Amino acid sequence: MATCGEVLVKLLEDYGVEQVFGIPGVHTVELYRGLARSSINHVTPRHEQGAGFMADGYARTSGKPGVCFIITGPGMTNITTAMGQAYADSIPMLVISSVQSRSQLGGGRGKLHELPNQSALVGGVAAFSHTLMSAAELPGVLARAFALFQAGRPRPVHIEIPLDVLVEEADDLLASVPVNIDRAGASPSAISRMTALLAGAKRPLILAGGGAIDAAAELTELAELLDAPVALTINAKGMLESNHPLLIGSTQSLVATRALVAEADVVLAIGTELAETDYDVTFAGGFEIPGVLLRVDIDPDQTVRNYPPKVALVADSRNAAQALLSALSYKSLAERHNDWGQVRAARLRDELAATWDAPTLAQTRFLETVLHELPNAVFVGDSTQPVYTGNLTFNPERPRRWFNSSTGYGTLGYALPAAIGAWLGGTVENGARPPVVCLIGDGGLQFTLPELASAVEARTPVIVLLWNNQGYEEIKKYMVNRAIEPVGVDIYTPDFIGVAKALGCAAEAINGVEQLRNALRAAADRQGPTLIEIDQTQWMKAVSK
Repeated sequence: MATCGEVLVKLLEDYGVEQVFGIPGVHTVELYRGLARSSINHVTPRHEQGAGFMADGYARTSGKPGVCFIITGPGMTNITTAMGQAYADSIPMLVISSVQSRSQLGGGRGKLHELPNQSALVGGVAAFSHTLMSAAELPGVLARAFALFQAGRPRPVHIEIPLDVLVEEADDLLASVPVNIDRAGASPSAISRMTALLAGAKRPLILAGGGAIDAAAELTELAELLDAPVALTINAKGMLESNHPLLIGSTQSLVATRALVAEADVVLAIGTELAETDYDVTFAGGFEIPGVLLRVDIDPDQTVRNYPPKVALVADSRNAAQALLSALSYKSLAERHNDWGQVRAARLRDELAATWDAPTLAQTRFLETVLHELPNAVFVGDSTQPVYTGNLTFNPERPRRWFNSSTGYGTLGYALPAAIGAWLGGTVENGARPPVVCLIGDGGLQFTLPELASAVEARTPVIVLLWNNQGYEEIKKYMVNRAIEPVGVDIYTPDFIGVAKALGCAAEAINGVEQLRNALRAAADRQGPTLIEIDQTQWMKAVSK
């Protein structure tokens, strides 16, 4: 007899799930009954928030949904922060939890891990939350979840299974077949209207977001055909190569870039929310699109938020880009302004480069040093100063190589567990996964520091670059700038090297560029994690000499 829990594992295998993150508990052991016999790998974080962040990082590098097994009550309250980050960034995540037996739901009887309404609790950070009232519902609700991941706007999905349903006999469900859904094609009428406007544009511009990440090749070709400068959101970095003459980076919050956007007569926004953390990170307001706006998004609701378009197209970004390319190939394009396209983009890049201050240049050199030693590295960032700088100045060569938690939900502590998941989800190239670098500050690391032990246990060779400025420096500056006496930002800084070694990691502190290079080379040769601590003050002094 196969139980519902065992059938669930088998169905996940059929959907191609290779990795699960979770902490076994008395309310989830039935989910594990079939796991040891399956091909699915399991990683145990030290906190359910870590499980969610690992699943997030895994999804970003693999393109597949990250899957978590989570206990009732405290497990679910712990993971909601990670679900919030994934929800904000449209990351596919499947959270499967237990819940009280059907007869006990909402009973308020003081049962172990009881919540009045667990599904309602997580509803705000999930595309949907479903309570499985019988084993027979399992194939259908999984189909619904994977249909969303495959063809909709991918966000976390929560499925909770009552304890008595988990042990239900479910042999008859073993023959269930997974669904496969194609993404939405492009409406011919919308493509025709967009094509006419783009073909007639003299100063076209493209704003691309993380929703278009799988359309990198098509987007590059489209930009070249139109001679259109391209601005990328942080989650879209790498869609154009770093030296591409049309790339204007992720600098939409800066005055010079905003001036260029304002000059454009037609703007194509594809797979982007046009939201604050990519277009107004300084919270100053003032980002405007005076030209004709065209929007492409998989989510119909999103096509009219923030900036209403002249023409909206609900479609998969890659399908839409392919359709636009095909249609434009038959069109005569308007003559572009002589100082547009590559010329204007080059002028902007020069203008921005002249404005970077000493701290920005020092942190950029830090990132460039890492990239020099690890040219194919994946950078997983927290909310910390080198990440803020890199969001403006750093451009990787490929997509899915730079992402962080400073956008959208903006949580702290994300980078370490997400880096573990990112390494596990990395595509094997030339017999090895690309190295994964965790960029995190001393404040953020203390949120999820125990996950170093998870990295050791899972044998994930993540390289943790700890930028130590002894506190919450960015918040302290913000307080001072607003004439608020700093309180609560000068926190105790532990001996990170000692803690990391106690948890089983290699660890060392470095002062300058050459020491960092040597430390990175050594870390790249290890089978387990490495923590490299960089004191901000010492680094600034070393690179300014």
